[in-house]
Amino acid sequence: MPHRPSQPATPQPPSVHPDAGAWLQLDRQLCFALYSASLAMTKAYKPLLAPLGLTYPQYLVMLVLWETDNATVSQLGDKLTLDSGTLTPLLKRLQAQGLISRQRDAADERRVLVQLTPAGRQLREAALAVPQAIACAAQCDLGQISHLASQLTGLRHQLNQFPAQSPQAGAATTRPHAQA
Repeated sequence: MPHRPSQPATPQPPSVHPDAGAWLQLDRQLCFALYSASLAMTKAYKPLLAPLGLTYPQYLVMLVLWETDNATVSQLGDKLTLDSGTLTPLLKRLQAQGLISRQRDAADERRVLVQLTPAGRQLREAALAVPQAIACAAQCDLGQISHLASQLTGLRHQLNQFPAQSPQAGAATTRPHAQA
C-alpha cells in the first residue's frame, strides 16, 4: 500500500454538553441571584437606616466599630473589603455626624485610629431593631441567618481564591462538562 501524505485535520467544533444552553439562562446564574438579592437587601435596609441617619455602607462601618472600637482604617478596610479611597469618605461623613473620631496613632503616624464617640455608642441601641426587622422580612431566625451568612462567606472565600487556583479559568467556563 503506498504511503499517502497526511492531511491536516479538519477543525472540529468543541464538544458541547446537551445541557450547555442551560448554563446561559439568567435564572441559573449565581451572579445574578447574588446581585439581585444584594439590591433587594440594600433596598430593605434603606428605610430602616434612615431614622438612624445612616446609609448602608455607613451602617456596615458602625457594625464593625460596635464589635471592635478603636480600629485602624486598615483593619476596617480588611473587615469590610473596602479600599481606603472608598472608606475615607464614609469615615469623614460619620465623623461630621459626630458618631466617630479619627486620629493618628501616636506610636505610628501612618496609622489612623477610628473610635466611637458617645453618640456613636448610643446609636447601637437604636440599631438593634434593624437586623431583627431584616430577619422578619426574610422570614429567618438568627440561626438560619448565621448559616446563610456562613455559606456566603465561604463562597466569597472560594471566589477570591479562584484566579490563584485556576490560571485557565476561562477555558473551564467556555466548555462546561465538555467530553474529550
